[in-house]
Amino acid sequence: MSLWKQAIEDAVQKTRANIERYGVLFPHVSKDGKYLLNANSEWTDGFWSGMLWLCYEYTQDDIFKQAAERTVASFRNRMDENKALDHHDIGFLYSLSSKAQWILEQDEAAKQLTLEAADKLMARYRPKGRYIQAWGREGDEKNGGRIIIDCMLNLPLLYWAYEQTGNTAYRDVAIIHADKSRRFLVRGDDSSYHTFYFDPENGESLRGGTHQGYGDGSTWTRGQAWGIYGFALSYYYTKNPQYLETSLRLARYFLERLPEDDVVYWDFDAPVNAETKRDSSASAITSAGLLELLSHLPADHPERAFLEDGLQRSMTSLVNNYATIGQPEAEGLLEHGSYSVRAGNAPDDYMIWGDYYYLEALMRLEKGVTGYWYERA
Repeated sequence: MSLWKQAIEDAVQKTRANIERYGVLFPHVSKDGKYLLNANSEWTDGFWSGMLWLCYEYTQDDIFKQAAERTVASFRNRMDENKALDHHDIGFLYSLSSKAQWILEQDEAAKQLTLEAADKLMARYRPKGRYIQAWGREGDEKNGGRIIIDCMLNLPLLYWAYEQTGNTAYRDVAIIHADKSRRFLVRGDDSSYHTFYFDPENGESLRGGTHQGYGDGSTWTRGQAWGIYGFALSYYYTKNPQYLETSLRLARYFLERLPEDDVVYWDFDAPVNAETKRDSSASAITSAGLLELLSHLPADHPERAFLEDGLQRSMTSLVNNYATIGQPEAEGLLEHGSYSVRAGNAPDDYMIWGDYYYLEALMRLEKGVTGYWYERA
């Protein structure tokens, strides 16, 4: 049995056990080795749904299908009640839940729910400033002009909606936001800002900053990871070579700074000592992103070997040094993820998005399937 298959089998077993543990609730981050649960009110809840669909595709076991379908019903209710949707993470929520159901089952109701989600994300576009507002309501004093790099993983929802409907507005907004993100969030040295602020009235650039990184000018590793995967996906949908180049630049920066055990700390600029926190979730996201990036590069690309080596090193370390393999009662798949070290919020715990991208990367490595719930239609 390959290392990847062994890790998938362990993940499937833990996910099966978690179905009974969680019932109708959703895991977010952990405390004292137990996931904190919520009633579908967090930005992270799509990742649990996505894991269930991954396990169903892998096993064809109806226990995963039924649990995943229950999560989609919950997302239907969340949309109907407009509950906790005043942010841009609509793509994380609905690409991995209702869109995944559409991909696997061609369920028309799931497709329509996903299109409603795309409309909800479109409502966050600010035509005066020409960006998708990350957080808060329109006109919010603090966040009205803010974008964050995480949104690159929400844009595939809009590209997909264009493909399903032919309505070019979805694609146009996604491209406008991707171009703005490329120009202002990606620095000249191939590092990235977590967030950037604009004047909401005219889109004039104001300043870069961070919400979860070490400092405004530092490079938060999870933000860099979102950029690697997100720009590769924007390339898939648009074939704009600038997006592929940007993903490659961000990936090179990330891999050149891997520490000795090949799993990154929480920020590339944080002082490293015995107490410095890791972020296994950043390495998991990057691994999934590298697989997407590599799928678009020719076989003779001069940096392919470098990228493949970084991918193998990262995933091998995650499986051997960070995964909970051999801990059958563990709820999470990856230890030593960080949510917000800066705020002291789950700085060294399980992260449901880390578990999701770890499992997605394993599935892609083992089965050779590209895209999963972002790219596939």
